[in-house]
Amino acid sequence: MKVLVTGLRGTVGRALGGVLRADGHEVTGWDRTRVAIDDYHAMDRFVGEVAPDALVHLAIASRPTGRADEGWLVGYHWPSELAWICRQRAVRFVHASTVMVFSPGARGPFTPATPPDEVAGYGGDKRRLEERVLHQNPGAVVARLGWQIGDAPGSNNMIDYLERTQREHGQVAASTRWLPACSFLDDSASALVRLLGARPGVYMIDGNAGWSMYEIATALAQAHAHERWTIVPVDEPRQDQRMLDPNLAVRTLNTRLPTLPAPHGGA
Repeated sequence: MKVLVTGLRGTVGRALGGVLRADGHEVTGWDRTRVAIDDYHAMDRFVGEVAPDALVHLAIASRPTGRADEGWLVGYHWPSELAWICRQRAVRFVHASTVMVFSPGARGPFTPATPPDEVAGYGGDKRRLEERVLHQNPGAVVARLGWQIGDAPGSNNMIDYLERTQREHGQVAASTRWLPACSFLDDSASALVRLLGARPGVYMIDGNAGWSMYEIATALAQAHAHERWTIVPVDEPRQDQRMLDPNLAVRTLNTRLPTLPAPHGGA
């Protein structure tokens, strides 16, 4: 397949590009400095020139340039237009969303049938964007992602968080009552590739079969031999944030972290 990817240089984008190329697919990234995301005709023309079989939208406004309304432009207008362009050109559109469309007070685990309820902030914006994308393109796939687990610090993933927190606070407080939605980057990328051929709708990408943040952080410290990480159990926050999707199998965390205990449910 020929796949056009926005956000190809981001955390998930780099992993996705690697999996796609390893599987023999042709990958093209979207360069915002060359193709304006507020010019519909330029975007449509670019998609036509690339002629992809699928477009995966991962980009977020992670590097602000100071432009007025940039958050709205990158986070809402651009994906809305891409959804429409893909509909008109019969290109499969896969839009990456987030577990944060569910509020901190929502009771998980969540399924694709669970109505998202966040109304404020980043999660509220993402919830409204999901609705917009599916309105613009009923044939689209929406893929909700949790916290990504990479191999090393230096990017936006759980390892980076643990390393930074230890450095800044001398320890890492990790809740025994929080079951976060999370998966390893390569596993998330593999799931996204499978969604290129999936039926339209909402999907969940989550490898947490029932482990707390404390258990996951402890297992990661053991796996990476980070003896300098001091993982301290706490009992806040209390939330089961897991996303369960019977239509999309994702490798569970214990396939990479064998020291994890038997999974359990409930927060």
